[in-house]
Amino acid sequence: MTISIPDLATVRARHPEAIAEAAGRRTRRPLIGESGRLLIVAADHPARGALGVGGRGLAMAHRADLLERLCVALSRPGVDGVLATADILEDLLLLGVLENKVVMGSMNRGGLAGASFEMDDRFTGHRAEDIERLRFDAGKLLLRIDYADQGSSATLESTARAIDDMAARRLPVFVEPFISRRVDGTVRNDLGAEAVTRSIAIASGLAGTSAYTWLKLPVTEDPDDMGEVLEASTLPAVLLGGEVGEDQEGAYERWRKALRLPTVQGMVVGRSLLYPADGGVATAVDTAVGLL
Repeated sequence: MTISIPDLATVRARHPEAIAEAAGRRTRRPLIGESGRLLIVAADHPARGALGVGGRGLAMAHRADLLERLCVALSRPGVDGVLATADILEDLLLLGVLENKVVMGSMNRGGLAGASFEMDDRFTGHRAEDIERLRFDAGKLLLRIDYADQGSSATLESTARAIDDMAARRLPVFVEPFISRRVDGTVRNDLGAEAVTRSIAIASGLAGTSAYTWLKLPVTEDPDDMGEVLEASTLPAVLLGGEVGEDQEGAYERWRKALRLPTVQGMVVGRSLLYPADGGVATAVDTAVGLL
């Protein structure tokens, strides 16, 4: 039995076992469906304290509003699934909107946005055993590497072990690598071709096997560089949507070009679909589906 958003707190307080029950009866599907492409909506930003969208600093802090937007996105034809942390995925389970969807658990959210320890990105989200227990379909982890920050060493090691744990369960894990550095105290990801190429090479070689590893990659500053950049690995990849700002059409064109490349299997897009600059969620999602 599914419930409505206003009932979530009551169910959580009185029947916490309902979450495991909903996970146990959820109808699953293959990672890659009939379309041969993958479109995942991402909503794991709040657990890092990254709540802003455009000029709205707390846009993602309104949970009921976020859930409503996710429900709209997941209802659109061509949307394959969702990436989120435990709290959001469990809400969506209770709401009954994850049937026949790919459910991807976010694994490391400990590098809080703006914190002094941001680069020491601890695994504070889903563990491999949680993803297996809840019958979810994949995991995702963030791998930011700053050559000047000791915290990156710990993140590299814990990332490798997380990949091993997922592979032991034959569960896909999507690794989102960046070469990063601090600029005036703020972590910035380098989207130049050389930096993205280097990040792909490092991420591809982690752990005892790469059999279940996917890459989740940004489009480079110059989209024409993507073809050469992606020659750094044979691992399947999805594009990271990111926040597109006011130039949505320009972002769509960059994605369209990159989606033609042979290792690219689809996209994982978050705020630009859930909080589009123009139009509603359904329109933004349908446009993204059209790119695939």
